[in-house]
Amino acid sequence: MTAPSADGPRSPGRYAKGIARRQEILDKAIEVFATRGAKRTSLRAIAQEVGVTHAALTHYFGSLEELLVAVYRESERRSDVEKPEPPGMSPARMMRVSAEENRNIPGLVQLYSTLVASALEEGHSAAYEFATHRFSRLRIEMAARVRELQEIGELRADLNPDLVSALVIAASDGLQTQWLLDPSVDHEAALEMLDALLAGDDSA
Repeated sequence: MTAPSADGPRSPGRYAKGIARRQEILDKAIEVFATRGAKRTSLRAIAQEVGVTHAALTHYFGSLEELLVAVYRESERRSDVEKPEPPGMSPARMMRVSAEENRNIPGLVQLYSTLVASALEEGHSAAYEFATHRFSRLRIEMAARVRELQEIGELRADLNPDLVSALVIAASDGLQTQWLLDPSVDHEAALEMLDALLAGDDSA
């Protein structure tokens, strides 16, 4: 068996350069998709927009769908790092803040909706894994937050936390889709009203 060369697949330097190159491509792709969304087109056409070769995109991401998933996950990770969610914020309020921020990046909102729609179709394993994992994670995290808020009297105690989390996600995604189709839809106000209803606020 031949030993790997110094610049072979196991070379730390080459591995680090590969990670850096992938991140560089991803940074450019996020800029492109933030404005263009996930318009149906080829990986080759996107490579031209991003400013890299088709071979580079194929090497680092494999397929268009895998690229879209990577772009959304990275943009979401950056948002979490730059603007962490403050403790004590209700699930509906969390989604309302997110909706306000999303008005500045309609392309990424459209990309997300495209991935969720693709997850419902056969042959889209990357989108399916992304969507099911994301929904499951959000339901668990939100249900835990609902329980915390119920304990301190900020949300109605008679509500099932798991159902509340599923409802808030459904409301947010549905309103987001309506906003993409009709920008006059007041996504934030509807979520604020839902928040008041969950809190038992008679002013809603």
